[in-house]
Amino acid sequence: MKLLIDTNIVLDVLLKREPFCHDAAEVMSLAQCDDIHEYVSASAITDIYYIAYKQIKDRKLVIDLIKRLLMVVSVAAVTEQEIRNALETDWRDFEDAVQYSVALLNDIDGLVTRNAKDYEWADISIWTPKQVLKMYEDKRRGN
Repeated sequence: MKLLIDTNIVLDVLLKREPFCHDAAEVMSLAQCDDIHEYVSASAITDIYYIAYKQIKDRKLVIDLIKRLLMVVSVAAVTEQEIRNALETDWRDFEDAVQYSVALLNDIDGLVTRNAKDYEWADISIWTPKQVLKMYEDKRRGN
């Protein structure tokens, strides 16, 4: 299964944002499973750096956090095709439209976010961390 991890999930883990960080960390740890491949869009990496630096104010620490993130997830490119696709949507939030386009055009099975309502028009599966964890647990149990 290929999952695109939304910016908010990564930031929940890196910045230890309560009460979300526990479920977000569990979702990120699923990348260790052979049948789960997690991705973050290239554009999300710059957003993650910017937001994390704004809060932490330690460039070296933020760079280290991102390097550790890249040991867990792969980076999905944001090309002209994804940008053009995002521009063609009627979505109010362009960042969400880009994330969605990355997932859609890269055959991602679903996008994991805390803000599922931001993706209400998506043609792919949108899951919260709790939903992904339950789905994976059910699959592991054979349900």
